[in-house]
Amino acid sequence: MSAWFLGRACTVVAAAAALGATTVAAAPPERSVSALLTELQTLYRQAETASEAFNATEEQLKKQRAESARLNARLADARLALAGGRAEAGRLAREQYQGHSTLSPYLRLLLAKDPQTLLDQGHLIRRAAAGRAATVARLDGAERRAEDLAARAKAALDVQQALADRQKKERDTVQSKLKQVEKLLTSLTVGQLTELARLEQAAVDKAQRELLESGALTHTRSPSKEGGAAVAYAVRQIGKPYKWGAEGPGSFDCSGLTQQAWASAGRTIPRTSQEQWRRLPRVPLTEVRPGDLVVYFPQATHVAVYLGGGLVIQAPRPGTRVKVSPVAANPLLGAVRPDPAGVPLKSYTPPRLPEGAEAGSDAGYGSATAPPP
Repeated sequence: MSAWFLGRACTVVAAAAALGATTVAAAPPERSVSALLTELQTLYRQAETASEAFNATEEQLKKQRAESARLNARLADARLALAGGRAEAGRLAREQYQGHSTLSPYLRLLLAKDPQTLLDQGHLIRRAAAGRAATVARLDGAERRAEDLAARAKAALDVQQALADRQKKERDTVQSKLKQVEKLLTSLTVGQLTELARLEQAAVDKAQRELLESGALTHTRSPSKEGGAAVAYAVRQIGKPYKWGAEGPGSFDCSGLTQQAWASAGRTIPRTSQEQWRRLPRVPLTEVRPGDLVVYFPQATHVAVYLGGGLVIQAPRPGTRVKVSPVAANPLLGAVRPDPAGVPLKSYTPPRLPEGAEAGSDAGYGSATAPPP
């Protein structure tokens, strides 16, 4: 995993130095720095897993809200139709009552001055009766439709409430894990923080060196037109802050950045890193091209846009900003391609990176960027 706490560690070190402090609530002496590193990494992976679960539930909740709104609109129409049917039934009932006669149709035929006219009237009466029967049938059907839609609307609302409750629990889990990270970081000495940062950066450098030496990224490939547009969008976001659950335009989380990068290229992809990994076509690292998405960790809880040359553009973690990082900044799971049928450009010039694009921690945690309420 990358030095996700490096930015926070540097902040704590600087603050301690400014105050002339040598320690910040020393950690138990029996815990080695490597053990602390493992604990911090575990806590943050748990938080990131919960974060992506929150994003997935948010997508489900959006769809469920739309379904509830659709059913409620249909229910409102059905109730209007039912009210109209009842009004029509009432009118027919009044007309039948007001036109009631004790004479049978046979007697009216015998007493009529013009039997043919009465026969014609009888035809009209039968048509009217059929119309009344149809009105009653429509009323009965409208009542059944309204009852069915009311039941479906209630069920949809129940599902929506269950999703909202689940999302709240996932949000609380993220908040709890990030608070644990912050508590652990602030319990460390300046020396421990410095050593943690050194160990983490050394691990990233080693992973990147081994990846490049393996020859997996030796080939230079051009993106498709859409892939080039996705890369250009991601480059324009460099420097914007990471914010948990954000999809832009002012801030992003990891999968929010990748989703919006491809949306700018005219292609809709799933919201979360897990769904991007699960649903998008996979490509071997030896064939990765700019615009492809690089996915990290066994549970696919982190994702970045491949820039080319062994680099990615990512929104690392809370407390950091969108930046360019080594492709091996986190443990690699694989790569996916949102446009598998896209034809590579014959010539491609990568977008110019802004100054300081690679500066800062490849990951980290800062209390200034908290999960949304």
